[in-house]
Amino acid sequence: MLSAGLLSACGGDEGKPTLNWYINPDGQETLTALAESCSTDQYDIAIQLLPASATDQRTQLARRLAAGDSSTDLMSLDPVFVPEFANAGWLEPFDGEMADQVLDDDVLAAPGETVQWEDQVVAAPQWANTQVLWYRKSLAEEAGLEIGPDTPVTWDQVIDAADSVEGATVGVQANRYEAYVVWINSLMQGAGGNILDPETVEDGKDAEVTLDSDAGRAAAAVIQKLADSSATQPDFTTSNEGTSLGRMFPADGPGEFMVNWTFVYQNYAGTVGQTGGPADEAQLEDLGWARYPQTVEGEESRPPVGGIDIGVGAYSENLDFAQEAALCVTSPEAQAQLAVNEGLMPSRQSVYDSPELVEAYPADLLELWSSSLETGGPRPKSAFYSQISGAVQSRWHSPTNVDPDTTPEESAEFLRQVLKTEAIL
Repeated sequence: MLSAGLLSACGGDEGKPTLNWYINPDGQETLTALAESCSTDQYDIAIQLLPASATDQRTQLARRLAAGDSSTDLMSLDPVFVPEFANAGWLEPFDGEMADQVLDDDVLAAPGETVQWEDQVVAAPQWANTQVLWYRKSLAEEAGLEIGPDTPVTWDQVIDAADSVEGATVGVQANRYEAYVVWINSLMQGAGGNILDPETVEDGKDAEVTLDSDAGRAAAAVIQKLADSSATQPDFTTSNEGTSLGRMFPADGPGEFMVNWTFVYQNYAGTVGQTGGPADEAQLEDLGWARYPQTVEGEESRPPVGGIDIGVGAYSENLDFAQEAALCVTSPEAQAQLAVNEGLMPSRQSVYDSPELVEAYPADLLELWSSSLETGGPRPKSAFYSQISGAVQSRWHSPTNVDPDTTPEESAEFLRQVLKTEAIL
């Protein structure tokens, strides 16, 4: 209660107002610097830190906004929560020229799609995230797997390659949390399907559930194959984005294949000679990257789409200032700083082509990231996404129990019941 009172006081009637910007923990140092540089003679921007988990971030913001909190001026939102917040009337849409600035032709397709709801621009893309396949070049060579930025491979090929080399593994995110749904969703889209029919997804509770499909069975088959192989990592059922990092460059052993987000490159480049990182620059050179694996051979994969969008709270007492600030913290210059300093990649193509990024990252990696975002697959764009994600997690976890013959059908029926409020999570 004391905290809420103090925050409300920040936007008092006297003096220059302070805009509260709720951020997630990624990139705190650069975001704090952006808050300072984007403050003006008319307003200041103050950072307020959200919890680490995307689910907990959503919960805290939703509670504030449901209560009509006027101290929530700016917020960093996981893209999957934008439809829910916009549908509830918690986000102030950008109009006219400001909307055109937020969503011009420079914004990549997948990030641009995440900030639109019912023909309105309801948030501004700040940074965009996607996954690629990271691997040891020496491991791929030993396994006889031809792979590279321009050489696509399938999940079957990756699992078989790891299976063929003693000690090699495949790193994924399969704990019971949001990133597991990211994996399932991308596997399904790579097989030509979706969790919900894209034509009806914005119908909310009346959306058509399409989990029980050939694509759902193909996704389940990949998870089952990895679970039954020798390539699983010891913490497979509780794995997350961080658990696989140390297995790329073990003290002895061949390393791994790993699907993970863009932060991985800077993580390894910044830990050369340290525990868990490459032993030296030569070992860092052994790090390879390729497009997200295909679910079905010959069908283009649909890499995951994530990142952060900046929303303006509809109850803010300083809406014009807040939207102006949102444009500043999502500018090309701001996105370049986040990419170079924090490994949080841009949502704008021009920033990938900027001198700062060309100097900081290998050219083929930048091209791989931007092309993956241009053709990536978003998760269901629904105001009921939290329920959708929770229902999928409850029936697909543990991954060791996933069965193509039963899991898609059972999960589809449960999701229908949840959306119709005939079942609870």
